[in-house]
Amino acid sequence: MPILKTDVRSMKNNLLAAMPEHELHRMLSKLSEVELVFDTDIYTLNEKIRHVYFPNSGIISLLAAVDNSSTTEVGIVGREGMVGLPIFLGVSLSRVRAVVQGAGQALRMSAGDFQDECTRGEALSVILRRFANSMMVQISQSAVCFRFHLIEQRLARWLLMTGDRMEMNDFHVTQEFLSNMLGVRREAVNRAAKSLESSGFVENSRGVIHITDRPGLVASSCVCYGVIKEEEDRVLAAGKAAKV
Repeated sequence: MPILKTDVRSMKNNLLAAMPEHELHRMLSKLSEVELVFDTDIYTLNEKIRHVYFPNSGIISLLAAVDNSSTTEVGIVGREGMVGLPIFLGVSLSRVRAVVQGAGQALRMSAGDFQDECTRGEALSVILRRFANSMMVQISQSAVCFRFHLIEQRLARWLLMTGDRMEMNDFHVTQEFLSNMLGVRREAVNRAAKSLESSGFVENSRGVIHITDRPGLVASSCVCYGVIKEEEDRVLAAGKAAKV
């Protein structure tokens, strides 16, 4: 259903919240609320992008794929961003698989309406350029992380990034899912998870991971987490400053 204008001031998505109210009001009639259902595909590989998504809660993972069964996570998007950047960049096909990693809610807009808004050259375009750079940092840093860092460090980074976006320390995840995210065998994920658990940083019970010692988990993570978070915080600060 369309979003009402009275919802503007309580907008949870950071990108939309940074928009000037008169521009956001214009966009509201083109946005609709949708549920993000865990383990549901938003985009599949080489599929035409028909909608873009601005999460208010939950997480969407971006998976680079050789095919629909061989994937590695290259990015995570929560309420700090949006899914559908290729449309902003003039590309209509998705070269990644996008899957809901954490259940939540999003605001959805058709690709055509989104293109129309982007071509106006107003605040939305400026905000999306900042976010696009933030995603480039996340994706490039993930590539560095995959090449140079231990699985335990990569898992710690992933858990921290997921916790940040879910805004909670408990979330549902399976070893099979983590295996796809990190691009390693389930046995390697199991060893890494047990290592973090034995250090007292996390607890794992029936597919639910609980972060018990966040500072310890940060210390055990690689530098990539700090690099990615610093860039995301910079984009958020720039959006708040522009709104003021």
